Amino acid sequence: EEDALVDVLRLSKGMTYKASAAGLNLGGGKAVIIGDPKKNKSEALFRAFGAYVNSLRGKYITAEDVGTTVNDMEYVFMETPYVTGIPKAFGGSGDPSPYTAHGVFMGIKAAAKKKLGLDSLKDLRVAVQGLGNVGYHLVEFLHKEGASLIVADIDNEKVKKVVDQFNATSCGADDIITSECDILAPCALGAVINDNTINQLKCKIVAGGANNQLAESRHGEALRELGILYAPDYVINAGGLMNVFVELEGYSSDRAFEKTTQVFDNLMQVFNISEKDGIATHIAANRLAEKRIKMIGQLRTHHHGRTARPFSTLKEMLSREK
Repeated sequence: EEDALVDVLRLSKGMTYKASAAGLNLGGGKAVIIGDPKKNKSEALFRAFGAYVNSLRGKYITAEDVGTTVNDMEYVFMETPYVTGIPKAFGGSGDPSPYTAHGVFMGIKAAAKKKLGLDSLKDLRVAVQGLGNVGYHLVEFLHKEGASLIVADIDNEKVKKVVDQFNATSCGADDIITSECDILAPCALGAVINDNTINQLKCKIVAGGANNQLAESRHGEALRELGILYAPDYVINAGGLMNVFVELEGYSSDRAFEKTTQVFDNLMQVFNISEKDGIATHIAANRLAEKRIKMIGQLRTHHHGRTARPFSTLKEMLSREK
């Protein structure tokens, strides 16, 4: 339980900063369910969780994340309206990975603009580590842009599929981090930028969808000293959160994709703060997030702690419950 508490506090802080840097009027609530997602899932478990979420009456809105699926959220939805990422058949947004990937793609374009002065990724060598849902869709966007692709995954079938479908070059899962490329896009596990890898990097930019890409904060400083531009993970991978935000307002796939284009401008703000203040980009991202948190906090105080709820869908649900 202690480990779960530490984990959920870390996740909630990260979500608070992600929402703030993305310009979304959301807090940072997170939840952890203790158990093995391969063994302990059940309808009863998720319905019980949904009932508890419902008891909070909108103070916390849950969503699909690591270890859960869109189908799991369907069980939660049976007990509460305060859930996003539900199947499209129920008016939800379904799988968020295409939107996360599109945000990452826009973030890569921002990094290429800042570091290389390029508006297009055509012919740039992009190494994508991890071909799960986000990694696969990212490769699809990069291929359409004309990028030259290097890919790796521990699942050889996924690698073969992407190589055949997108004319990519495969690389060993242990070697892709240090492969020669213009842009390294980590889309698998975290902490890939660490003491063992950082001095072996042969890229100009690190920009991918994985969470917690820096093993430690000092590795962000080291990237800056090496002249490698780092796109902070919680800024570049905010597309999934943007997608569920749109779901709260009444879902539209077109509107969700349009919203994820904002990742470009958000990252440019981070890069400009980094350049102006002479600090690493992950520190600049924190400053951007903290500035908005402080600003919104002052607005809440000015309005006696009350802020308007922008979510008409939830308003309607609440009125029906009364």
